[in-house]
Amino acid sequence: MITLTMAQEIISAALGHARASTMPPMTVAVLDAGGHLIAFAREDRSSLLREKIARGKAMGALNMGVGSRSLVERAEGHPHFFGAITQLAEGELVPVPGGVLVRDEAGEIIGAVGVSGAVPDADEQCAIVGIRSQGLVADAGA
Repeated sequence: MITLTMAQEIISAALGHARASTMPPMTVAVLDAGGHLIAFAREDRSSLLREKIARGKAMGALNMGVGSRSLVERAEGHPHFFGAITQLAEGELVPVPGGVLVRDEAGEIIGAVGVSGAVPDADEQCAIVGIRSQGLVADAGA
């Protein structure tokens, strides 16, 4: 299980990586395995839609059971299907990198991290750094 303290540390490490890499203002959401928000941070001047994008990336990973990177090809190959499931998910499915599943040492999904603010690959890297900072396994869906 991801505790509040762990979620806050994931956010801190993710944002630390973003600042060290001189990324634009970032937004990070940490969800538990049931999709409940544990912790959230939006840096000053992060644009307004970033909250929904970050949560959508994380929730999409949980909804589909794979990191959001693997959803890109699926969405390109089956646009009507992804249009339908995005509607079913009420927008909480963003099929671009940046939604990373959090797995424990046994490989069980215990949550997800969604990051938004830079380009998708950079968002994903921030999530991975944050997750790994807690000794957890990051599953980006590669």
